[in-house]
Amino acid sequence: MDSIVQYILYLAILVALAIPLGGYISKAMGGQKVFLSKLIRPCEKGIYKLLRIHPEENMGWKRYLLCALLFNAFGLVFLFAVLMLQGVLPWNPQGFDGLSWHLAFNTAVSFVTNTNWQTYSGEVALSNLSQAVGLTVQNFVSAACGIAVLFALVRGLMRVKDNGIGNFWADLVRAVMYIMLPICLVSSVALMALGVPQSLSGGRTVEMLEPIAVTRTADGYEVIEGARVDLETQTVTVDGEVVPEAQIVTEQYLPLYPQASQVAPKQAGTNGGGVLGTNSAHPFENPSGASNLIEMTLILLIPVALCFSFGRMVKDKRQGIAIFLAMFLLLVAALGIIAANEQAATPQLAQNGAVDVLAGNMEGKETRFGTATSSTWAAYTTAASNGSVNSMHDSYTPLGGMIPMLLMMLGEVVFGGVGCGLYGMIGFVLLTVFIAGLMVGRTPEYLGKKIEPREMRMAVLLCLATPIAILIGSGVAALLPATADALNNSGAHGLSEVLYNYASAGGNNGSAFAGMGCDTPFLNTSLGLVMLFVRFVPMAATVVIAGSMAAKKKVAASAGTLSTSNAMFVFLLILIVLIIGALSFFPALALGPIAEFTQMIA
Repeated sequence: MDSIVQYILYLAILVALAIPLGGYISKAMGGQKVFLSKLIRPCEKGIYKLLRIHPEENMGWKRYLLCALLFNAFGLVFLFAVLMLQGVLPWNPQGFDGLSWHLAFNTAVSFVTNTNWQTYSGEVALSNLSQAVGLTVQNFVSAACGIAVLFALVRGLMRVKDNGIGNFWADLVRAVMYIMLPICLVSSVALMALGVPQSLSGGRTVEMLEPIAVTRTADGYEVIEGARVDLETQTVTVDGEVVPEAQIVTEQYLPLYPQASQVAPKQAGTNGGGVLGTNSAHPFENPSGASNLIEMTLILLIPVALCFSFGRMVKDKRQGIAIFLAMFLLLVAALGIIAANEQAATPQLAQNGAVDVLAGNMEGKETRFGTATSSTWAAYTTAASNGSVNSMHDSYTPLGGMIPMLLMMLGEVVFGGVGCGLYGMIGFVLLTVFIAGLMVGRTPEYLGKKIEPREMRMAVLLCLATPIAILIGSGVAALLPATADALNNSGAHGLSEVLYNYASAGGNNGSAFAGMGCDTPFLNTSLGLVMLFVRFVPMAATVVIAGSMAAKKKVAASAGTLSTSNAMFVFLLILIVLIIGALSFFPALALGPIAEFTQMIA
């Protein structure tokens, strides 16, 4: 019962904050006056003047798309250079060398595409310069780029016989200045107050409260369980017997970075890339239940708010509410399945009282969070293209781990990434309207605009880009012997690890099962190409739809016009999303997590 209250509370807080934020975003992106205008407007105008941007310029779809692609290409090259050259660049107190070409490519692509897939552990690989100037900057601008393209699509839906869909540079600046910066500034201060470090010192070594004993193994060092350490005699005993090969450790290295300033945008911008390897499971990035609530809410705050912004921008709040309800119901269903499976654990873990029935499956989860909070985070982070984790998904039950995988496979449209999640769902809306139109023998219409072959081709591309990339990428990887060598597990769970990783890249998510070593030239390169394809092909399709729709005239609604804001349409939209996901991925899921589930209960 307590867990159910937790789930309801988390969802209620999210929606309660998102509704007013949605109104604010619609005004800010529309260039209207908001309560922060007096503070931000002078800075905004200064940026326009400095960069010679004319915000009133109305770009056609070709120019808008070209500006978006060139901006991202420049960011990719710049970040790739920073990561390759960090060994000779300043602000590197740790003395880290530059990354290998394939890891630098993978990481640069990952952050530019808002994926934030990490094949490395930040505390042992990246300098302060790479973290702050490289990754954190992309946390802001990659999210802002998604918001900009969404509002270009909204203008395309609303404008009549117009050749323009807005100004990319103005949209980008407003998304950063009015949305990302204020939210992240407030969140960063709150996280610092709750104990998240914000330091440029590069880490420090401190005395441990209690010494520990370790022994050297082929893979490194291993803690000796049940050891008693005598510092005076420098001896280690277990059950009264001296362990001669033991070594005593009395100091610990604490990795300190400007963490709070990166954690906030990684969450609010649905980025997900953490400063530390264990991400938000680490007490430095997420020290308490209070910090966890803030970070978890930030994951979906802007994506949920954009649904309400959409309703305001198209001057029909019911349209935004309908899309919100479709997404919300899918999220609640996914959360319910994850929660039920993690609470029930597995028959094997439950044997001989090995699992606390009330605690559920705690493998891979932090005791300070528990099953309910970990399950909620898992659903949030894979519904959005966030990818941050506060528990290890590789340790989830078969079905508990399958649902996060499926949320990514659906195209990250259950709220999804900032901006890109909503324009991805609008692609499914157009597809649903088209299918419903075929049923009744009418030309499909959406918001008073006829949906014709050009828009349908782009909508299909928008909906199928993710399945194509995931299935081809994981299929090729599964054929290579080197992929099997990178797995920690064989059989069905090993296939699940491969599927999850390519679903994460193909959904621009970035989370991992954490059971597969991907730092190889093939895996880094193939995952990077998947990320590029799934980010920019749908983005291009969206801008084409925006330009095509803006040039159309409005048609009057009639008795035969399909309502896109009632309960029936919400049901049809959910059905289309699930059918495409099920038809595309059921065979692969049957060989992975479903097969593992049947083995578990056999």
